Amino acid sequence: MAQAMAENPKMLLRRRNFLAVTLGLPLLCRGRALAQTTSKPVEIGFAYEGIAPSGAVRAKALQEGLHSRGFEEGRDFTMVVKTAESRQDQFEPIVHELVQRDVKVLFVAGHSIVRMAKKATSTIPIVALDLEADPVKDGLVQSVARPGGNLTGMFFDFPDFAKKWLQLLAEVQPNLHRLAVLWDTSTAEHQVDAVSGEARARNVALQILKAHSPADFEPAFDAATDGKADAMLILSSPLFGTNPKLLAEPAIRHKLPTITFFPEFARVGGLMAYGTNLIDLFSQAGVVIAKILSGETPATLPVERPSRFQLIVNLKTAARIGVTVPTSILLRADEVVE
Repeated sequence: MAQAMAENPKMLLRRRNFLAVTLGLPLLCRGRALAQTTSKPVEIGFAYEGIAPSGAVRAKALQEGLHSRGFEEGRDFTMVVKTAESRQDQFEPIVHELVQRDVKVLFVAGHSIVRMAKKATSTIPIVALDLEADPVKDGLVQSVARPGGNLTGMFFDFPDFAKKWLQLLAEVQPNLHRLAVLWDTSTAEHQVDAVSGEARARNVALQILKAHSPADFEPAFDAATDGKADAMLILSSPLFGTNPKLLAEPAIRHKLPTITFFPEFARVGGLMAYGTNLIDLFSQAGVVIAKILSGETPATLPVERPSRFQLIVNLKTAARIGVTVPTSILLRADEVVE
């Protein structure tokens, strides 16, 4: 055999090349892994309309979504978190600050701030979380399946939710004739339109109350009481989602049965909530960001929607405000606070 190889130098050369490549592969792989771990972490911008404590919790959930895909903070990415503290005049400045930093990916949470980000950059990939709009109708994406630009994320337009909220309130308040609706005017009118249509179908009069900041909460409940409202519906907004206790307390004081989109509202003293787990959505957004960091583009990443919803009922509050929650609701509830 040795003689045959000696007589065939081309075969010997091929064997040597094969061994060199085979033995060198582990070193090459280790080199690539080392390059990945020693490269500078990319910056992820996080712009949030709400307050800093809530922003910190949500940023952690976003990081956990990234971790689930193998990305580690400090090694692979750093996060630059900016919160607007529920001040509309701060939405645009924090978006522009992150765009000026030229972050690798820009995450934005909140109806208004999503639109500002879309206007601010056409090159930085944007992952959005907006629970108050239809992204196609609003011109943010070309289609749900193929967004076609630099923006994708989680969206939720909810005409069907208006029907569910009013149904739940009507079960608690059988004589529901007048409904107060608290609306953050920085969000789209889709929610108000959906509730208005359902209210007309049920012959329920609406009292639309506008809010711009937490300072508007107490006056809104005063106005609802003065207007003889039978119940209150609080629409979706980062302003409301980050201040659940500030909304639950006046609802109890005014003995006004109230429902909203955010489960935490019922856990801290509100009567009922029917909506999605926000922390899950932020974690889901982290997974989308991980896909972009792995080479995918927002243009081809489909828009996602919440798929899990929770009904939370607070029986302690029901007793305090003097209403009875029917067994039919309790049997459907995912969580009952007693």
